[in-house]
Amino acid sequence: MKPILQLFDFSQKVNYRTEILAGLTVAMTMMPESLSFAILAGLPPLSGLYAAFIMGLVTAIFGGRPGLISGGAGATVIVLIALMKSNGLEYVFAAVAMAGLIQIVVGLFKLGKFIRLVPQPVMFGFVNGLAVIIFMAQIEQFKVNVNGQLMWLSGSALYIMLGLVALTVSIVMLWPRITKAVPASLVAIIVVFLIVLGFNIDTKTVKDIASVGGGFPPFHIPEIPFTLETLKIVFPYALIMAAVGLTEGLLTLNLVDEITESRGNSNRECIAQGSANILNGFFFGMGGCPMIAQTLVNLSAGARARLSGIVASITILIIILFGSSLIEKVPMAALTGVMIMVAIGTFEWMSFKVINKMPRQDIFVGILVALITIWLHNLALAVLIGVIISALVFAWESAKRIRAKKYFDENGVKHYKIYGPLFFGSITAFTEKFDVSNDPQKVIIDFRDSRIADMSGIDALNKLTERYRKAGKELHLKYLSEDCRQLLRNADAIIEVNIMEDPTYRVADSR
Repeated sequence: MKPILQLFDFSQKVNYRTEILAGLTVAMTMMPESLSFAILAGLPPLSGLYAAFIMGLVTAIFGGRPGLISGGAGATVIVLIALMKSNGLEYVFAAVAMAGLIQIVVGLFKLGKFIRLVPQPVMFGFVNGLAVIIFMAQIEQFKVNVNGQLMWLSGSALYIMLGLVALTVSIVMLWPRITKAVPASLVAIIVVFLIVLGFNIDTKTVKDIASVGGGFPPFHIPEIPFTLETLKIVFPYALIMAAVGLTEGLLTLNLVDEITESRGNSNRECIAQGSANILNGFFFGMGGCPMIAQTLVNLSAGARARLSGIVASITILIIILFGSSLIEKVPMAALTGVMIMVAIGTFEWMSFKVINKMPRQDIFVGILVALITIWLHNLALAVLIGVIISALVFAWESAKRIRAKKYFDENGVKHYKIYGPLFFGSITAFTEKFDVSNDPQKVIIDFRDSRIADMSGIDALNKLTERYRKAGKELHLKYLSEDCRQLLRNADAIIEVNIMEDPTYRVADSR
């Protein structure tokens, strides 16, 4: 009997040491980022850490992709900045919970599969744009808050920061040549931390961002009026947050699938994300989604199971409750160096090698998606624009490929053998191939190597049939596949065509 809910694959071999060390490394890199984005959005710093704990734990256990790391991500929080400024914190929590509900609905209706429609050039642009964003975010660590204003580091403080970042990068690059038993990122963080602590070096630490100490996430119902007016305010932000979270999450899931050469469950990931965000809305979390940078840290450390994500989230909670004083002393230079290496590893350098072999339209789409991602930080919009342009290009190219082979049989009947799909983009070229005035009394259109794809194709056939009828001639359709016949049957109130009886030709589908 197949289990209804299988949380863990117990047949999978798990390297417990690797998973635990990878989880600790992920926790170290996730905390400063979650804190930074919470502060950027004007939210309480702890709401970022609570989101990292809740998102990380729920999606690690219930998510559709072992090895995927979720947390308080900037991609979703940026959406809520305007709501925070205009309506306040309570509305933000309500929007986060509602976004979670939307994500669950997407998963239940199995709409996560539509991420497969994202073409490879869009993936290249998405990943490269994210790599640049991750790298540029690290540049901000070279600034310090002076009387409420961010100022660039200068003098010895700048040189110390640069030196420690360079040391971190060097360790991350060289350590795997010595051993892969311990993640290079974790070794780099520990070594730099001990050097700063041992030599009492004055440099920027986690404490300079915000305090990480606190208690267990408190249960809290958003204090907002339950009215239609409130729904009008909250719903648009919730919808955008849900879309951004699902887009980044499912694209990251696809990326992990490629790296691990396995396949995750996109609909299950949607439900897990939504459940985590609902909990965030009621437990003082700022919400979030899968984090590509931390996921790549996790994978590069060798993690492939759910345990690393569970360890990372529980580590964050333990630090909030008991270890804040120690973690606040971790130098930001170490975390910055690790994230710089993540940015370098995230970038699809292969895209430069294949750029001369790609069609010009694919190059344009990839660059455009990357630029929109970098400029607007709106991943959902960037991917949507990329998919739309790719679809329009595909439609244009497909429209040019429709053609007709014309011949007469022994009875003097003229045959038009059609090649290519008949849809909105190809109807003009299709119609131009027929010579109604000079054709004989009987004409047959052969659809063995074609198919009617949409209502525009049906309408084109209807108009063509009418032209032949007015000319006193017969038009017959032959070798229509079953799905094309169904389209015509559905439209029989507005179209009248002659379909010749012939063998059933089915079109391959997911079944």
